[in-house]
Amino acid sequence: MIDQPTAEFSIKPTLTGERVVLRPFIDADLDGIRAALVDPEVIRLTGSTADEDEAEQEKILRRWYGTRNAQPDRLDLAVVDRTTDGCVGEVVFNEWNKVSLSCNFRVLLGPSGRDRGLGTEAVRMFLGYGFERLGLHRIELEVFAFNPRARRVYEKVGFVAEGVLREVLRDGDGWVDATVMSILAAEWARHRGRP
Repeated sequence: MIDQPTAEFSIKPTLTGERVVLRPFIDADLDGIRAALVDPEVIRLTGSTADEDEAEQEKILRRWYGTRNAQPDRLDLAVVDRTTDGCVGEVVFNEWNKVSLSCNFRVLLGPSGRDRGLGTEAVRMFLGYGFERLGLHRIELEVFAFNPRARRVYEKVGFVAEGVLREVLRDGDGWVDATVMSILAAEWARHRGRP
């Protein structure tokens, strides 16, 4: 039997790339996360809804991000732009299946983190950590049909489309499909996020 690494999501690493650092959250990151969460493009592309009660939203934001570093069954890291040292978003492994060594992946980038290659580098680094350090077998995600920029990034790093979830999101007067995508450890081993 081959001894494989076991995913340990309670360890919160710091990963440093050319453009971004992925690290555990600190209080100063809330400004960047807040800017992302109120951005109309982020709200639409993630299928979120805007909430009018700012005081309540602030309490939820502080409580949520104040506990991310203590979660043993998921890995949430801040995406920090190395040129400004500011948080521009997050990367997350959640819905962890210990038996199948699989999890869901999601990424959120605010306006200050877009269109400069930060997202591609962050996704590639995080996937590398998932496969090479945590020993994951499969990482999956869903991307809405109206988010071609995100889909291009996912394809660029090796995610493969598996199927379509039809009309999963109400968008104004219409419905939007989502594509299920995944990447497997054997695929990552062949191309390391550069297929």
